[in-house]
Amino acid sequence: MIKLKTVRGEALMRIKEHPILKFDYQNEIHFTYNNQAMIGYEGDTIAAALYDNGIRHFSNSVVHDRPRGLYCAIGNCGSCYMRVNGVDNVKTCMTLLEENMVVESEVSVASND
Repeated sequence: MIKLKTVRGEALMRIKEHPILKFDYQNEIHFTYNNQAMIGYEGDTIAAALYDNGIRHFSNSVVHDRPRGLYCAIGNCGSCYMRVNGVDNVKTCMTLLEENMVVESEVSVASND
């Protein structure tokens, strides 16, 4: 039986037990997202940790400034770009979470098209 994590409010996306796969969530990693303290686990990408913490809005489209969520999760689309430790345009779906990371959403500049 697959059990979902229910410890942190709406975050129900983390699989804790699986009949075939093994998940080892022993080492917590503390980070901030837009000045909000969050917890992920060693081996998480930034995007996975954000998703587990209930974050679904990752960026806005450049042309129409519409909200974007996690899309491809393999580093191809750019929907997950964020500022990490002061560096812009970091692909959070491909970057592993590190202790005390500072993750911030980026503000896109929408055009009038």
